Amino acid sequence: MKSQLLGALLLILSIPSLHAQTLELSGKIQDKLSKEALVGVIVINQKDSKYTITDSEGNYSISVDQNDMIEFKYLGYLSTTMKASSIKSVISLSQDDYVLNQVVVSASRDAQKREEAPIAITSIGRTMLEETKAQSLDQVINKVPGVLMADLGSEQHMMAIRQPISTKSLFLYLEDGLPIRPTGIFNHNALNEMNMAVAQNIEVIRGPASALYGSEAIGGAINLITKTPSLVPTAQVQLRGDSYGYRRVDVTVEGTSKNGKFGASIGGYAAKRENGYLDHSDFDKTIVTAVLQYKVNESLVLKSNTTYMKYYSDMGSSLDSTSFYDRDFTSLHNFTKREIKLWRSTFTADKTWSENSKTVAKAFFRTNTLGQIPSYRIKNDWGNPSVAKGEVNESAFQSYGAVIQHNQKIPSLKTTIRVGASVDYSPTTFWANYIDVQRDENGRYVGYTSTDSVLTDYQTNLLNTGLYAQVEVNPIDRLFITAGVRSDHFKYDYTNNLGEEAFSGAPNSVNYFNAITPRVGATYTMLNGLGFYSNYSVGFMPPQVSELYRGVKVPTLEPSYYNNFEVGTWYTLPSGFGYVEGAYYNMSGKNEIVSVLQEDGSYENQNAGSTNHQGVEMALHFKPVSQLFVRVGGTYAEHTFEEFNTGKEDFSGNTMANAPNWIANMELTFKPRFLKGFRTSLEFQKVSVYYMDNQNTKKYDGYHVFNLRFGYQFKGLDTWFNIMNLTDELYATRVSKSSWGENYNLGAPRTFQLGIGYTISKNK
Repeated sequence: MKSQLLGALLLILSIPSLHAQTLELSGKIQDKLSKEALVGVIVINQKDSKYTITDSEGNYSISVDQNDMIEFKYLGYLSTTMKASSIKSVISLSQDDYVLNQVVVSASRDAQKREEAPIAITSIGRTMLEETKAQSLDQVINKVPGVLMADLGSEQHMMAIRQPISTKSLFLYLEDGLPIRPTGIFNHNALNEMNMAVAQNIEVIRGPASALYGSEAIGGAINLITKTPSLVPTAQVQLRGDSYGYRRVDVTVEGTSKNGKFGASIGGYAAKRENGYLDHSDFDKTIVTAVLQYKVNESLVLKSNTTYMKYYSDMGSSLDSTSFYDRDFTSLHNFTKREIKLWRSTFTADKTWSENSKTVAKAFFRTNTLGQIPSYRIKNDWGNPSVAKGEVNESAFQSYGAVIQHNQKIPSLKTTIRVGASVDYSPTTFWANYIDVQRDENGRYVGYTSTDSVLTDYQTNLLNTGLYAQVEVNPIDRLFITAGVRSDHFKYDYTNNLGEEAFSGAPNSVNYFNAITPRVGATYTMLNGLGFYSNYSVGFMPPQVSELYRGVKVPTLEPSYYNNFEVGTWYTLPSGFGYVEGAYYNMSGKNEIVSVLQEDGSYENQNAGSTNHQGVEMALHFKPVSQLFVRVGGTYAEHTFEEFNTGKEDFSGNTMANAPNWIANMELTFKPRFLKGFRTSLEFQKVSVYYMDNQNTKKYDGYHVFNLRFGYQFKGLDTWFNIMNLTDELYATRVSKSSWGENYNLGAPRTFQLGIGYTISKNK
């Protein structure tokens, strides 16, 4: 009897201890690098498979026992499992840049799985951005298969995405889904107006995206997505420099209030180069971005994003063939320059009406002034070899606009409908004055004198309105069908401030352009991880302001259209080893604008060309063991003139200039387990031979470059050492040929980059 009573007593006493093992586990989950709250993370108790999902602030709560193993899973991030009793209040997850089915936003202006988007799109994640330690955006964007961003120095560039290396308005540059410049005044250097220091990730769309974003999204679109304020107070400082006079400091400070309602961040960098590898190539850039976010309630979030930039760069000349191959990097110019001042502000209201209904509205303001003494405008006076003519010019714009999009899910029909509208009103001005340029006995342009001779002086009020709609249907499991269409309307209201006798004496005029651009596509993913997609899309480009009004009359020009057919596939390798993907595209351009010789010897812009662009793009991300990462990407493409007659020469059937067949980028990354925090990578960039001119008379042999990177991260400390162009290859990022000769844009010689950074945050 006594033993029975003792057993009952022990059982009663044990009950509280058993209950003591059960706890309510709660906390926040954030991105390890950005400290951004992660919404939708699955928190699973492996014992009974019960789970919960993090809310809009990254919070979760789940009942567990102390010894349970808890797994945290999120698409695009490395999963992690921990014992319940050892889990801290804030969990940090690391991005996995070697998975395919990450979440993307640029394909629909809203978050969706990559496998649901019938489009060639690549997301460059925060991990890749941080580990590359890029001094300019080309050093990360060139990792995307089928993309070549040609570095022109001082963060200036040309682009090639399903097009030859070009300065034409064939590419759209976005910040958080909004174009950073209005249609009609494209600048091929526009990515130097971005703030790399605050990039959460960069998404690259290959192929036309006009059905969603409008004009100029033809070869592709690049969308830099800004970081949202971190969950915890965080500050980061990075110092870097290289062996050719480059110096830069990055600073970011951010955080969110304890109640999770208010978040703020400010970040940017100041960069300068003096006495670089190329003569007359100094530059100075300061850019800062401030983000404010306020959560009014569970369904309404307000956000503002403001960027200011001041930029100056020398504008040295390209090299002729003799100077290039003799490694004589002396510039013919010593006073040409480019200066930019800009301000961009965006206010966003994100309203969730219900689980299936959401509206996002953005209002924006932009002001941008670009002043130049351009080297490419200097022309010799053949009657007097000691003088030349040039110009000083300034283009400026202000923009006022808005974009609103509503997303409506209809679960019973397995359908999502997205409808939107946009308006952009941008008054623009442009003026240019002649200058008299002096030359020395060596043919260098050494000085100039201002004149009273006005070359150009006009203003153009640009108005672009657009309506678009997109429907996404999931009729059966793993099949997604997308169809969309956009209607755009443009008004160019041009006023010339000069008389008819001026070089730019085009009369006052109003021009209208309209376009309807459709898109349709489908994706299907099999159970074994093999997926397919196909799409048809149309891109269009209205004439640029400079193509219409920089002359003695206004030519009659129509928008250029591009029809793109595309098929693609991907396969997720078993056991998390990585993935492989590929795409084939065929794009035809109609009504391309070319400069046509007239009977009086002058040139006039006309719709006189048609082209064909086709190619295959491939990518392999392979992770055979946890310490080793292999990335292989490349494209084989052909760019030809179907019809191109200038009136003096017929290029029909020729290969387009600056159109390499092969572009490849490969990288091997090693992160040894025995030295936690250490990383090293070897990158290989290959650009094949291409014609320098449309006449197909001469070729450039192309180039290959190796880049070697080392880095070490210990808690908040991060150090790195990069050797760019490891073998000191002599190469040009672009070579062209004209009646004046050959022009080589010099690629950087072997460069040593060194940097150190420190991040401090509440949970470190």
